[in-house]
Amino acid sequence: MPVPIEIFDELFAGKSRESKEAQKLQESIDRRMADQRIVQLLARDGFQGPRYDQFVDELVRYGIAVLRAWMYTGRVFQLAAQRGFGLNPHELELEELHDNSDLRDELATMTIARALPRFRQQALVEGGWRFDGGASVTTYFMGACAYDFPNEFRRWKTSEERQSRALRRQKEVYREPVSSVSVADEVIGNLSVLTGIEKIDNPTTRAAVALTIDGFSQEEIRELLDAKTVRTIEGLLYRWRTKVKQEERDERG
Repeated sequence: MPVPIEIFDELFAGKSRESKEAQKLQESIDRRMADQRIVQLLARDGFQGPRYDQFVDELVRYGIAVLRAWMYTGRVFQLAAQRGFGLNPHELELEELHDNSDLRDELATMTIARALPRFRQQALVEGGWRFDGGASVTTYFMGACAYDFPNEFRRWKTSEERQSRALRRQKEVYREPVSSVSVADEVIGNLSVLTGIEKIDNPTTRAAVALTIDGFSQEEIRELLDAKTVRTIEGLLYRWRTKVKQEERDERG
């Protein structure tokens, strides 16, 4: 009785899968053996010097390329979730990461900058990476990056939210002065603000005062208002304080 052709198909398919799995296993072993030789060579130099610098340069280039791809597809959030970081990005944030190449570069660079020192200490100096661990050096490094990305993403998100609040605040304070007076009760330096922000005629000064009340540093205010130096902002606030003090003295007679 002839053997059905389907049996041969299944037999050869099974052997093909086994062959591919064996090939992948051998490739993994070869790669990790090569990594082990590199790590042993770098260890002789104390993980410093020209050879280590070259190793780091190649690792950084690889890391940036992979992180950019992870952010482009959104996979980075899946990896973060697997490590217990529930970032829950908004659709607009996913779109921004997908469309904004500069943002992907920024987040990838900052993530790697924070991951590298710990990777050097734990994986290399302390021997955390091992040949029999199952992961190549690059895979191990990307795992370290996946732990640092959530903090960088949160920093960017917080910065974006703060910038958004600042822009809304600027729109409010840059409109033409109106008759109604809003009295601020915050403290700038040791001076209690007793005059309404909307009474400040100069729109730049008005914005600087409002942003100061909102807790922005003078350097942040300088960037938001596109001022040349921090001293420019200091001068605006100093002249405003002086004017307020003079008005207080005039009111007291």
